[in-house]
Amino acid sequence: MEKFLGTKYIGQKRFSLEGGESTIPALDSMINVAANHGVQEIVIGMAHRGRLNVLCNIVGKTYEQVFSEFEGIAPNDFSTGTGDVKYHLGYSSQYDTMDGKEVYIKLLPNPSHLEAVNPVVQGYCRAKANAIYDEDYDKILPITIHGDAAVAGQGIVYEVLQMQSLKGYTVGGTIHFVINNQIGFTTDFDDARTSNYCTSIASTIQAPVFHVNGDDVECVTYVAELAAEYRQRFNKDIFVDMVCYRKWGHNEGDDPSYTQPQMYKIIKDHVGVRDLYQKNCTNGVLQKLNLQKNGRRILVRIAGSTQ
Repeated sequence: MEKFLGTKYIGQKRFSLEGGESTIPALDSMINVAANHGVQEIVIGMAHRGRLNVLCNIVGKTYEQVFSEFEGIAPNDFSTGTGDVKYHLGYSSQYDTMDGKEVYIKLLPNPSHLEAVNPVVQGYCRAKANAIYDEDYDKILPITIHGDAAVAGQGIVYEVLQMQSLKGYTVGGTIHFVINNQIGFTTDFDDARTSNYCTSIASTIQAPVFHVNGDDVECVTYVAELAAEYRQRFNKDIFVDMVCYRKWGHNEGDDPSYTQPQMYKIIKDHVGVRDLYQKNCTNGVLQKLNLQKNGRRILVRIAGSTQ
């Protein structure tokens, strides 16, 4: 999808997810596990990066709708944001999980700056839990997707985080998924924060943090499932810090090689997440077939999982 948009609509802003594509299977895994643990509704809040991909591949917005927005011929849908740009809009749908469960899923519109949607997610979930789910927070799950620079740099993150267990504000725990591009706009992470990690703020409420390599899709999905199970069992906030990269500039109109020439030389030569996973799977299957030919029964690790 990302490659098609970049080829068809050259130079148009889309805030590509390329480099952090493991976000999609991670969300898919979270939703599937959460549904198996009693969640009936999921509310997602996120900034611009990866929103179009999440809208199509998770929430269920059609490609036709997204393409018409790029063409400038889409009618205004006031239920998902009033006449705003395509990477600010929200969407909602009924989601069918891999295990046959139905979950209502909603991506809230975020026309403001980055983390501004966080308290909106909390307020929406609290209101729905009170009005519809009889204050059973296990039935509604908030997922907040952060950028690494924003989660460390914007005060609203702490303001929302420190209310997580207060009687008047709790929503029974939030899953925080950080797309850690290791760069904020054009600023290297070591010039952007004093803390060791962008997720160091999690220690203020003693929330666990999983640091995971975004190139290892199966590890990402594993910790995503673990995060969903943790939230449902303990009703506390939990963080997944997915260390990855941003293939293009802050938006597709920027050339990041001007400000980060060394980093983007490495990124340019780096195999993408999807191709890397496909290559690992293919090599693993071939290795398994060769072992079978030799008549030996040996467990072979294929892209991080024993099969």
